[in-house]
Amino acid sequence: MDLDACIRKYALQNAVKFSGKANPGAVIGKIFAEHPESKNNAKEVSARIQAILKEIHQLSVEEQHAQLEKLAPELLEKKQKEERDIFEFLGCKEGVRTAFPPGPEKFPHIGHAKAILLNYLLAKQYHGKFILRFEDTNPTTVKQEYYAAMLDNFAWLGVSWDELLYASDFMELFYEKCEELLRKGLAYIDTAPQEEIALSREKGVPTSSHAHSIQQNLQLWKEMPKMNAGSAIVRLKIDLKHQNSTMRDPTIFRLVDEPHARQGTKYRIWPNYDFQNAIMDAHSNIDMRIRSKEFEMRTELQRWIQEQLGIKITKTYEFGRFNMTGVESSGRVIREKVQKGELVGWDDPSLTTLVALRRRGFVPEAIKNFVLSTGISKAEATMAWDDLIVQNKKVIDPIARRYSAVFDGVTVEVKGAPAIKGELNLHPDEKKGGRPFDTHGKFILAKKDIDAMEEGEIVRLMDCLNMKKEKGQLVFHSKSFDEFKGNGKRVINWLPEKDNVEIEVLTPEKELLKGVAEKNILNVKVNEVIQLERFAFCRLDKKEKEKLCFWFTHK
Repeated sequence: MDLDACIRKYALQNAVKFSGKANPGAVIGKIFAEHPESKNNAKEVSARIQAILKEIHQLSVEEQHAQLEKLAPELLEKKQKEERDIFEFLGCKEGVRTAFPPGPEKFPHIGHAKAILLNYLLAKQYHGKFILRFEDTNPTTVKQEYYAAMLDNFAWLGVSWDELLYASDFMELFYEKCEELLRKGLAYIDTAPQEEIALSREKGVPTSSHAHSIQQNLQLWKEMPKMNAGSAIVRLKIDLKHQNSTMRDPTIFRLVDEPHARQGTKYRIWPNYDFQNAIMDAHSNIDMRIRSKEFEMRTELQRWIQEQLGIKITKTYEFGRFNMTGVESSGRVIREKVQKGELVGWDDPSLTTLVALRRRGFVPEAIKNFVLSTGISKAEATMAWDDLIVQNKKVIDPIARRYSAVFDGVTVEVKGAPAIKGELNLHPDEKKGGRPFDTHGKFILAKKDIDAMEEGEIVRLMDCLNMKKEKGQLVFHSKSFDEFKGNGKRVINWLPEKDNVEIEVLTPEKELLKGVAEKNILNVKVNEVIQLERFAFCRLDKKEKEKLCFWFTHK
């Protein structure tokens, strides 16, 4: 297969895998593996990849899929087989309809990423439909900024939805279904004091409202919009002594006077989670939903509602949650810490919210690979930052451009050092230069590196020259790396004395590291992830007049 055809097949494979957008770094890795000789012409190969990707990105995912099926069906078959292995045990059929229903009450985190990706990939695997549905029927917690954050970050993950729904747009449907349950004697309006209702659920005894007739309940339902908040709720009439506590005459509607982010003050009677969830699943004709085990006890209640109303029964599978060690995940706690100024925001670098990971420089492909690596079994899992970092490094290391920086720098002179004019590579796997430099005997070195040097020790300034300490002075030794091998032990970072750029890096511990970097770093674009050599991967957050501001990604 000629080189262009090879590029095209791997570009199509990567594009189909990631919702129509291929990663040039992933493609070039495949090309070099299949055509090792092409490394000698890396610049030309990279240019051909960019040209072919430009053409492929203009196609729809369906068109990309069709072209790949024609050009290299074996790649498609392999991908389909791998994904089918994940979901086969669920017993889903072609055309399955799945959904992910987040509450817009906080910024989405890595747990949301797992749930939405599983439901999205399941629908894609079986050529079905994926619905994104906002469960926004709690006016006290939903906010417009959370809707926007979820839409933005889910799209960034590479998820595309066939339908976008808002539960708050279906209030009349919820009222209709509630009245149907009241007429069947399966629900009642409870006007007892809140203390009596709490005791009712705890002790399994009915409140004074439990014996209301159907007509009394229907009359109270009509009067409820004019009642004071907290004076009445709608409860299902199931079993106050049920083994599953969620089945003990649960609340399905309550009065709320706070304005809603989308509906304003149009409604006062709002459905609770389980009721609107069961109704919306059936109304949207959802076949299967994959969700975390925290919802497992609610499955029985939601199915009971669907059964009593004679509507579609939704199948669910609850997977074991995974926890990240040392990371706060509670939306309530994060919200409080943001308000107190203990976190810089929902994108604080210590968090695993998607906005935080994205701002640090974690990429969608890595997050997808990470959450899928946690599995979809019932078993709980505890993961460390290192597990996520490994996945991210696999993606960014082959493509992140390299630059030099020094923190806590000191200007020194290396006695006898010749002037050197050269060019460094932007990436070790792409021998194409791109980083010109000039030295004239004076350098900026990190103070810790200077302090660590021992008398007579040969130290190499990376890709430049070798020096040693003699009687407290730094003295030129030699230029070639061969002279260093076997004689020296340490390679350190450096910068020329002049023409450098001020930078700062915000770490996950919120320490602001200040330093200088080579002038070539001015070519880096905002949001680009680079590697500051012998330091860490970092993402350029913003460019200011006098400096570049980075966020620390990881080592």
